[in-house]
Amino acid sequence: MRAPLTRDRIVAAAVTLADEKGRAGASMRAIAGRLGVEAMSLYNHVAGRDDLLDGMVDAVFAEISLPPDGADWRPAMRDRAASARAALTRHPWAVGLMDSRARPGPATLRHHDAVLGALRAAGFSVELAAHAVSVIDSYLYGFVLQELSLPFAGPGDVDEVAGGILAGLPGGAYPHLTELMTTRVLHTGYDYGTEFAFGLALILDGLRPDEDQVSKRATSRSSQG
Repeated sequence: MRAPLTRDRIVAAAVTLADEKGRAGASMRAIAGRLGVEAMSLYNHVAGRDDLLDGMVDAVFAEISLPPDGADWRPAMRDRAASARAALTRHPWAVGLMDSRARPGPATLRHHDAVLGALRAAGFSVELAAHAVSVIDSYLYGFVLQELSLPFAGPGDVDEVAGGILAGLPGGAYPHLTELMTTRVLHTGYDYGTEFAFGLALILDGLRPDEDQVSKRATSRSSQG
């Protein structure tokens, strides 16, 4: 017996198709074929392409771990960024869509509210929390976009690509590039992904809660006690 058609099943099928074939591959016709239904029947559950994209983006946000209540803000932001990077790596089509929706779904709203809440609880003012989210997410999305664009996916690919580039360089023409590839990239175990943690740590080390906010919260807790 075929499972009933629902919005969740349609969105899940769309996400799977986009993972396999890119965003354009998740057409209404392809989704209907994957679910074994007529394309017109999808419109009983999604209003159209934009509504479908809203659901797909929300499904990706739902995969990202939220900062737990009471967690220290630095590890909370670090873990959330790592979780987001993993989700976007699983769904490369989503990188340019995550904050593009004019009608964000519940998982999207819950995500942003939890991230802001963790920063506010740590003593960030509203303005500083907005700055922090902006710089962290700009780095996150930019890194994933570059990571997905690289012409290699693993250590074996790195050796082949970097080795080919190195072999084609005129002797002595690009000494610093040659040095980087020979002393770092072509070393056993090189993983470009390790650069993410380094850059994220620099950003988090540069952020500070608003001292006035921290003082106010401490005073408030003391008076309540």
